[in-house]
Amino acid sequence: MNADAQNRNDRLIDTLTNILGKDAVLTEEADRDYFSCDVYAAGERCAAAIKPKDVASLSKAVAATTAAGYAVIGRGGGMSYTRGYTPVREDTVTVDVGAMNKIVEISEDDMYITVEAGVTWLQIYEALKPKGLRLPFFGTFSGAKATVGGGLSQGALFMGTARYGQGCDIVLGLEIVLADGSVVTTGQGGFKNARPFYRTYGPDLTGLFVHDGGAFGIKTKATLKIIRAPKYQDYASFAFKGIEAASRALSDIARAQIAEEAYIFDPESTDKNLASADIVKDIKTLANVVKGQSSWSKGLLDGAKLILAGRSFAKDGMFSLHMVAAGRCAEAVEHDLAAAREIAARHSGEEIPNSIPKAVRATPFASVIAVLGAKGDRWAALNSKVPHSEAMKIISAGDRIFARYKERMDKHGIWTSRLFIAIDSYAFSYEPVLHWNDEWLPVHRRTLPPEELKKYKEPPADPAARALVEEIRGEFTKMFAEHGASSNQIGKTYPYLDSLKPETRKLVDGLKSMLDPKGALNPGVLGFK
Repeated sequence: MNADAQNRNDRLIDTLTNILGKDAVLTEEADRDYFSCDVYAAGERCAAAIKPKDVASLSKAVAATTAAGYAVIGRGGGMSYTRGYTPVREDTVTVDVGAMNKIVEISEDDMYITVEAGVTWLQIYEALKPKGLRLPFFGTFSGAKATVGGGLSQGALFMGTARYGQGCDIVLGLEIVLADGSVVTTGQGGFKNARPFYRTYGPDLTGLFVHDGGAFGIKTKATLKIIRAPKYQDYASFAFKGIEAASRALSDIARAQIAEEAYIFDPESTDKNLASADIVKDIKTLANVVKGQSSWSKGLLDGAKLILAGRSFAKDGMFSLHMVAAGRCAEAVEHDLAAAREIAARHSGEEIPNSIPKAVRATPFASVIAVLGAKGDRWAALNSKVPHSEAMKIISAGDRIFARYKERMDKHGIWTSRLFIAIDSYAFSYEPVLHWNDEWLPVHRRTLPPEELKKYKEPPADPAARALVEEIRGEFTKMFAEHGASSNQIGKTYPYLDSLKPETRKLVDGLKSMLDPKGALNPGVLGFK
C-alpha cells in the first residue's frame, strides 16, 4: 500500500472508530484474515471489519465507507461456502452483524416475530419454544451460528422446508441499510402508522432484498411469520437400492405435502451420519428424543429404540430417505406416515429404523462442528433446484461429471457425497459435495470450539487438490445453468447475471445502479463487477 492509499485508509479507520468506538473496529491482520474468508475460500484481505451494535451507527459507518470509495460487505454467521462475503478488493470494510442480535418483538396475537439480523435460528427457536410457537421454516443445519440476515441473503433452507419452503417464504418485511447509508423498511412496516404484519401491500419490495447476497443492501432487521408448533411429530426412514427409485419417492412425498422435512442421503452420506457421532453425543441425543415427545413414556420407548437401532441398519450402497411428519393430533401424523409408507413401497423402498431424522430433530442445531468433515477434512457443497420432473436429468448429468473426473479425483484424494431435499411441493434440490484434505482456513479454526479442534490433525496444504475442486465446481455450475436450474447461496460462484434473459438482466442491472451506483456493496456477488 503506497503512502496515499495508507493515508486514505487511516482516515477511514479514524472515522469508523469515532462512529463505532475502538473495540468495534478490527484492524489486526488475524481478524482481517478471518473476516475475509468463508468455509470454502479466502478472498482479498479486507481493510477492516466492523461490529456495529445498532442500525444508527451502521448507517453512519456505511455512508462514511462508501463516500471514501471503499466497498462494504455484510456478513452473518460466516457459514457461506460460495465466497458469499469474501472481498475481491483490499479496500473493503466487512460488516459483522453479530452484535445486532436482539429479538425485538414477539407478537403472539398477530403471529410474527421481529429480530435483528445477527440473531441466529437457534435463538429464535429457543425464544419461541416455551410459548408453544415456531417459525414455519425454522432453520438450517448450521442454525446454532447461522444468522437470519445471512440466511435471507443467501437462501436458508432445511428445517420445515418440505412443507413450508425456505427462509424467503416466511419473511414479512425487512429493514435494510442502503449503500448511501439510508435506511429503508419493506413490507407493511414501511408504511406510516402500520405494524409489520403483512408483506404485499403494493409491489413486493421485500422480495428484492432476499437472496441478493447483500448486493442491494445490508439487512438489519427481519419480521418473520410464526405458527403454533405442531403438538405431535413422528419419523420414518426408508432404504432404496438406487437413486432413481429414492428420488421418485421423495418427489411423491413432497407433492403429497405429508412431511415437514424429507431428504435423501446417498450411501456415503448415510455412512458418515451414522459413523460421525460418538457415544457421548448419542446419550445427549437420546435425552432430547425423550424430552421431545409429547408423551414421556413414548419418548422413553423411542429413545430405547434409537439405541437398539444404532448403526446396525446401514446396508452397503443404499440410498436412505428420511422424513418428519408433524400435526395437531396423533391421528393426522399417523395418516401422513401411512401415506409415506405406501409411497415408499410403491417405489420398492424398505422401511428401516428412523434413527437419523429422530436424532436430527432431537437436537436440530447440535453444533457447528460440521464446518470440517468427520476426520478434519475440507468440504465444499453446491446446489441446484429443479422441477420434480427433471430431477433424474440433473442427477444423471452430475454423475457424468463425477465419472469424467474420477481418475483425477482419485489421484488427489477427492471424494464425494450427495444430498437431495424436497422443497415444499414444487422443487427438488440436488446438492453434490466435494471432500478433500487440505490446510484449514481461519474460519475453521475460529468456528470450532478448542476442545473439538484438538481432536483433529490439520492436513498439509494441497493446492493441487484445491484447484481440481475449483475446476469441478465450475463444471457443475455451468451444467446447472445449461439445465435452467436455480441455486441458493449464489455468492460469487453461480453465473446468476450471465444466465438471465437480456431483458431481465437489464432490469436487475438497473436496480443495482439505482440502489448502489458506485457498485460498493459486495462487489462480485451475483456476478456484478
